[in-house]
Amino acid sequence: MSEFGLDLQGAEELLDEEVAGEVVLGVLDGTTDPTVWIRNVEYGNVLVLAVTGDLNELAAGFAREVNDMGGELSHFRGFLVVTPPNVPINTDRLGS
Repeated sequence: MSEFGLDLQGAEELLDEEVAGEVVLGVLDGTTDPTVWIRNVEYGNVLVLAVTGDLNELAAGFAREVNDMGGELSHFRGFLVVTPPNVPINTDRLGS
């Protein structure tokens, strides 16, 4: 049987360095400073925000910056879903 030369210890060290975010539930009503939402996305968190008011006005303070860093935003059934870079929002099952 041939040897593969796997470096399991090195692989474990890489896994330890991996930053895993969390899902943060919140309310987008204008009372939270937009930098809080930006910081959460920078930390790798996914935001699920209940929108109470005008979405465009409420997200204006952070949407462009999240988009510029490679994150995504999607409005779905009264919620704004915001993901960090490399976490795409798949809307394929929503239909046309």
